Amino acid sequence: MTTPAQTEAIRRRYNRASLYYDWMDWMFPPALRQKVLSYARGKVLEVGVGTGNNLPYYPPGCEVTGIDFSPGMLARARKKLRLAKVPVTLLEMDVQEMDFPDDSFDTVVATCVFCSVPDPMQGLKEVKRVCKPEGQIILLEHVRSDHPIIGRLMDILNPLTLHLVGSNINRRTVENVQKAGIKLIRVEDFLGKIVKLIIATPS
Repeated sequence: MTTPAQTEAIRRRYNRASLYYDWMDWMFPPALRQKVLSYARGKVLEVGVGTGNNLPYYPPGCEVTGIDFSPGMLARARKKLRLAKVPVTLLEMDVQEMDFPDDSFDTVVATCVFCSVPDPMQGLKEVKRVCKPEGQIILLEHVRSDHPIIGRLMDILNPLTLHLVGSNINRRTVENVQKAGIKLIRVEDFLGKIVKLIIATPS
């Protein structure tokens, strides 16, 4: 169980990182973002909206609510609202404890988020709760490599990346999704299987 102090420490790191986060976000090029977000439909929740790099790519018909627990990230995202082609509302909120009622959204989206959520299982359970039973959950996440040497190296380096940025590079997000009771529909691999597109449903 993550403590409020641990969550606050990660929040502060992301407030600092907001100043250069767009430079760090090279892993997900525009074509990949467009592919991922083409699956979004209806009332959409984007958790960990960050600096708003996904906002230009939502297809027509979506109505997007973006949340982030970092005020610094949200300040940057607000500057990109003009690039969105659909209605967008931005809110400061923690995915680990969301204020939305059950079954609120048709689609829940996250890109490079569950590497950073202090308690990823709690965050995923909240995602499942607020997504409609017939809805979809779309996650694009970097994960621990299955390669024995690269995976071990990621384990060794993880304390450093966590301290500097607040991001874990060795999370096993596909397994966490299943443990949270979310049903996998499809998993696609990118960048040597370190990045995964996870398409799932709450039940």
